Amino acid sequence: MSDRSASSHAPWLTVVGLGENGLAGLGREAKQAIAAARTVFGGTRHLELAQDLITGEAQAWLSPFERSMEAVAALRGTPVTVLASGDPFLHGVGVTLARRIDPAEMRVIPAPSAFSLAAARLGWALQETVCLSLHGRPISLIRPHLHPGTRILALTSDETGPAALAALLTEAGFGPSRLTVLEALGGPRERIRLSAARELALSDCDPLNICAVEVVAERGAAIFGLAPGLDDHLFEHDGQITKREVRALTLSALRPRRGALLLDIGAGSGSIAIEWMLADPSLRAIAVEAVPERAARIRRNAERFGVPFLRVVEGPAPAALADLPAPDAIFLGGGGSEPGVLDAALALLAPGGRLVANAVTLEMEAVLLARHAALGGSLLRIDIARAAPVGGMTGWRPAMPVTQWTYDKPSGEETARP
Repeated sequence: MSDRSASSHAPWLTVVGLGENGLAGLGREAKQAIAAARTVFGGTRHLELAQDLITGEAQAWLSPFERSMEAVAALRGTPVTVLASGDPFLHGVGVTLARRIDPAEMRVIPAPSAFSLAAARLGWALQETVCLSLHGRPISLIRPHLHPGTRILALTSDETGPAALAALLTEAGFGPSRLTVLEALGGPRERIRLSAARELALSDCDPLNICAVEVVAERGAAIFGLAPGLDDHLFEHDGQITKREVRALTLSALRPRRGALLLDIGAGSGSIAIEWMLADPSLRAIAVEAVPERAARIRRNAERFGVPFLRVVEGPAPAALADLPAPDAIFLGGGGSEPGVLDAALALLAPGGRLVANAVTLEMEAVLLARHAALGGSLLRIDIARAAPVGGMTGWRPAMPVTQWTYDKPSGEETARP
């Protein structure tokens, strides 16, 4: 066990969290760090708030931001202070700094985050509240969290954020939700306003704001269930979609693990990749689709379901697989019987990764049976029947059976490019 207190690198970098009340909200330690620093880095607003204490050089953040990180690191060994908003390690600059500088060389003095301040004003329990940063990120990221009764704190980018969020809620069928806009918390400009999302009308919103949402669903609102196998009608598709029951079994077979990357080859509507990403915010996915109209449809579905970071690669496999990163899991649902596709997928799969392939045609089934005979793995036959009208009565109408092959690539096997 290492002893950080015995590190040979004494802290030379102090990261100070500032609130909207500026210097009034700082303790003695933070004030001393600012006054003693030879260089103080921060945003223009932060430097203005602390200007009465700064005796060294004030350095505003550079563009691109990485230049500022290099400038901070270049001053190693000299007293440097970085000014941040609230808690520097909650969607803040502290995270970026810690990627370059040993935390043992840093002293961090956080202030309450916007989430903490908002929860304090509203009387909400933070541990029971969804906290999202939509600052510089698509507001559709809130979509998977829209369940009746859920409380959400969403940090927005600017003065247009609350209106955009209200429009999304209304369009998705959550217009009655209570939307509280909390502006410039902790400072002299603090203001809190409440409205139903569909009735929000703010023309003078402060750029520094956080929105609190108490979710209320209208009848018929699309609520994305937490278990795999969402209803087919929630997806935009042209019939090329892994049906709900088969999708749930397929996602179970794919075995999502935190931080894993999925490659969905022949993605169709993107339903597998989308539900993979919905399972956990850390999960990533790449959807490969040869048909341009379907690729565009996948992008629309990804935005609708609140997973806008789904990467869509347009083009036919195996050529479209060139230069892609080695995935932890691969789903092969379409085009797997085309020459070279399965070989390329197996070559690209990371050692220890899992491939799941579904077949509905005899040709694809023959491919999977041959690979199972050669490589092993497991085979599953999926037969589903749905009740449907038969004349004036009801009977079972079978769906096309699916053969599913699951294969785990040995951990010692090197990944090769197709």
